[in-house]
Amino acid sequence: MSRVITFGAVSFHVAVAASGRGSNLDALLRALDPDGPISVDLVLSNRGDAGAVALARVHGIATAILGDADDGLAWLSALAMRRIDLLVLAGYLKLIPPAVVQAYQGRIINIHPSLLPRHGGPGMYGRRVHEAVLADRNKESGATVHLVTEEYDCGPVLAQARVPVLPEDSAETLAARVLAMEHRLLPEAVRQAAKAGQPVSFEFDWAETASREL
Repeated sequence: MSRVITFGAVSFHVAVAASGRGSNLDALLRALDPDGPISVDLVLSNRGDAGAVALARVHGIATAILGDADDGLAWLSALAMRRIDLLVLAGYLKLIPPAVVQAYQGRIINIHPSLLPRHGGPGMYGRRVHEAVLADRNKESGATVHLVTEEYDCGPVLAQARVPVLPEDSAETLAARVLAMEHRLLPEAVRQAAKAGQPVSFEFDWAETASREL
């Protein structure tokens, strides 16, 4: 069943780009209220076998498999077809083509598993990020939602969620703690964007957002 959600006569149309299993996409879909303002209309991926693609199909959400992830026209065609208001990168591991960044300037957000500007940039994803946090002996880590530019992880920060780094942490245990925060932070970022009509900075409050539906 497709999750097409309206707010009065208006929908806020969201596309999600993902390269992996789609846990943040799943968290966003689980957070949706059938009477809320947000419609996840499209999932894009550079991998046809990505878990996010399978998840989208289970929910009846349209998918676009990018045979050439650098083809900006393919992106723009898929986004225009669904009248997308917000593009969300949720574990998408490639740069977005410059034409897409320019066409959707200020309307693309990414979730990153560290407190940017620490531990971002090319090649910094997944386990590598958490290993870098531990190697630097950081006392805290977390997740960051930021606007997307033409460089990896360099756009303005919109919000962050923090977690402690424990003395006994491994990359796996830290990753699990950060991912739990990602699953709260990203839906809240989308909710705030839908409310404002565009991505905005906001203060993240775990206690408040834990009980709030989109």
